[in-house]
Amino acid sequence: MNNTRTALFSLIVLSSPSVFADGPDFERMVVYGRQSDLIGDSISASEGVIGYGDIEIRPIARAGEILEFVPGMVVTQHSGSGKANQYFLRGFNLDHGTDFSILVDGMPVNMRSHGHGQGYSDLNFITPEFIQRIDYQKGPYRAIQGDFSLAGSANFALTSKFEQPFVKFELGEYGYQRAVAATNFTQDNSNLAVGAEWQGYDGPWTDINEDINKKNLLVRYQHTNDDSLLRVTFMGYDNSWNSADQIPARAVASGLIDEFGSLDNGLGGDSSRYSLSMNWQNSQWVVNAYSIKSQLNLFSNFTYLLDNPEQGDQFEQLDERILSGGSVTYIQSSKIGSLHAHHMAGVEYRQDDISDIGLFNTANRERIGTVRRDDIDEQSVAVYYELNLDITDNLPVHIGVRHDTLWADVNSDLAANSGSERDSLLSVKGGLSYIINDAWQVYANAGQSFHSNDARGAVISVDPVTLEPATPVDLLVRGVGSEIGIRVAKYRYYNASFAVWQLRNDSELVFVGDAGNTEASRASKRWGAEFSGYYWFNSNLTADLELAWTQGRFTQDEEGEGNYIDGSVPFVASLGLNWQATDTIRTGLRVRHFGKRTLDSTKSRQSDTFTVVNANLAYELDNWKAELTLLNLFDSRDHDIDYWYASRLSGEPEDGVEDNHYHPIEPRAVRAGITYRF
Repeated sequence: MNNTRTALFSLIVLSSPSVFADGPDFERMVVYGRQSDLIGDSISASEGVIGYGDIEIRPIARAGEILEFVPGMVVTQHSGSGKANQYFLRGFNLDHGTDFSILVDGMPVNMRSHGHGQGYSDLNFITPEFIQRIDYQKGPYRAIQGDFSLAGSANFALTSKFEQPFVKFELGEYGYQRAVAATNFTQDNSNLAVGAEWQGYDGPWTDINEDINKKNLLVRYQHTNDDSLLRVTFMGYDNSWNSADQIPARAVASGLIDEFGSLDNGLGGDSSRYSLSMNWQNSQWVVNAYSIKSQLNLFSNFTYLLDNPEQGDQFEQLDERILSGGSVTYIQSSKIGSLHAHHMAGVEYRQDDISDIGLFNTANRERIGTVRRDDIDEQSVAVYYELNLDITDNLPVHIGVRHDTLWADVNSDLAANSGSERDSLLSVKGGLSYIINDAWQVYANAGQSFHSNDARGAVISVDPVTLEPATPVDLLVRGVGSEIGIRVAKYRYYNASFAVWQLRNDSELVFVGDAGNTEASRASKRWGAEFSGYYWFNSNLTADLELAWTQGRFTQDEEGEGNYIDGSVPFVASLGLNWQATDTIRTGLRVRHFGKRTLDSTKSRQSDTFTVVNANLAYELDNWKAELTLLNLFDSRDHDIDYWYASRLSGEPEDGVEDNHYHPIEPRAVRAGITYRF
C-alpha cells in the first residue's frame, strides 16, 4: 500500500477506526502507536496514533484519562467518578466535550442537547484493556469530521480478538476494587470476543462514600472473508455513585469543612449506556450502523443556599434517549491526467430521540419542583467528499467539502418554548504537505467546522423560571482553524512534531456555575504552539515530552466584561519515562503539569498551577504479571478544577459571595494488581 492510499484509509479511521486495526488487505500498524512512522501517512503535524502498548504502560487513575494521550489534552473531574470528565484542549474549556468529538468504532460519544451540557461525552463505558488503538486529530482539517470537532477528534478502535484470554484483579486504598476478564471463542474465520469489567470505589472524601458500582461488558463477533470483514458489537455499561462536588474556598478556610469535605451529602447519580453496532468493510466500502440507549440522572448543588435558602439549591438533571444512525463511505483510486488521485465520498445519518430531558429542583434527591421538562427529536444528515492528490511523490494535497443539515423539534412543558428549527452549514477543508525525505515532512492545513447548540436554546421564547422574554441561539455555530507544522521521525529511534495553529469560533460556550452547564457566549479566537517528542534511548529506555502553549481571547466586546476566555489553560506539559529494567521488570514515571487557568473574563482571578506525578512498576513471569501503581506520588494538594462564581452559605448575604470553587486532586494512593493470561 503506498503512502497516499494509507493516508486515505486513515481518513476512514475517523468514522470507523477498525479499518486500520486488523481488516483484510489493510496495513496493520504496530501496537505501540507512538513508535509509528507517520511520514507520508499523516496530513498534519498534530495528528497521531496511540497503540494498546502505549496505554498498557501508563498509570491512569480513571478511564477518561486515556484522552490525555492526546498531546496537550487535560482531563479533570469536578464531581463524582461516574460523571463525564472535564476536558481542556487548545485553549478550550471543552466542558464535557463541546468542541472535541469522540467516536468508538463509528459510534458517536458526544450527546447533542444533553441534560447536563452540550456535547456531553462520558468515557466510563470504555475499558482500557479493550482498546486496540486511538487515532487523534487536532484541528478540523478532514472532511469526515463533523459536529463538535473544531478543536479536534479522537477515534477509539476496540479489539476484535484478545491476544490472550486473561483475568485481572486490582485492589487499592480508599476502597478501590477492580476486576477485568476477557476471552475468545474462535471457529474457522469467525471469532467471538467477550470481556467484562467491574469497579468499586469509596474515595478519600471526609463526608462522602462514593460507593462506585461500575459494570462494563463487551461482546464482539467478527467474521472475515477473503475480501471483506464484518463485526457486530454489543456494549453494556451501568454505574451508580455518590459525589463529592466542587467546594468554596471560604468554607475550607473557615474550618466549616476540610479540603475533602462536602456541603451537600446527597449528590451523585446513576448512568447507563447499551449499544449494538455493525461494521462492514471491503477494499472500497465501509458501512457503519449503530443504536445506543443512554440514560443519566445527575444530582448537583453548586450554589448551596443562593436560590432556595430553605431547602437548598440541589437540582437534578435527567437525560434519556435512543441515539441511532450510521454512515456509508466509498473509496476509489484513479488518475487525473498523469496524477494519482484518491477519492472518498460518504453520507452520515444520526437521530437523537430524547424521550425525557429535564431540570428539577430537589432536596435529598427528591423532586420538589420542575424547572423545565422536554422531549426532543433531533436528526442530522451529512454528505462529504475528499480528494487526495499526489502532485508528485513528495507533494500530496487534500481538498474536502462537507455539508451538514440538522433538524430539531422540541416539545416543552411550557408551550412557548416548544418549536422546530433547522440549520445547515457547508464546510471546506484542505491542506498540503511536502515530504522532504524519509525522515522529514512539513504541513499546512486549514478547515471549517462547527458545534451544534442545545435545541432547547434554539427555540426558546421565554425564560422557564422568570417567564421573561429569552433570545434563541443559532442551532449550528461556525468555527475555522488553520495550522502549519513539521514532523521528524525515525522508527524505533525518535518521533517529534511541532505545530503553530489558530482557531476562530463564532460563539463560545462557557460554564455557568449556578446552572451546572454551559451557555452560548461571544465569538473568540485562539492561537498557540505545540511540541511532541518521543525518544528511544535504546530498546529498554524511552522518554516522551509534550508541550502546549495557548492564548485565547473573546473578539467581541461586552459591557462590564473583559476579553479573556473563562477556563482557558495557557500551558500544558507532560513528561514520561519508561524503563524495561530486565526481561521481567518494567517501571514508568509520568509528570503532568498545567498552568494557571483564567477564571473570569478580566483575568483578575486565576487558579494555581497543577502538577502531579504518577509511577508504576510491573513484574512479569510466564503467564503472570504483578503491578504496583502509585498515583499522586508526592501527595500534591493542587486542584483538579477551579471555578469563580457566587454561592451562599448559611448566614451569608442573600446575593451570595463570589469565591473560588474547586475540586481537590485525590491524595496519594497505592494500587496493586495481578493478571493471569491463559
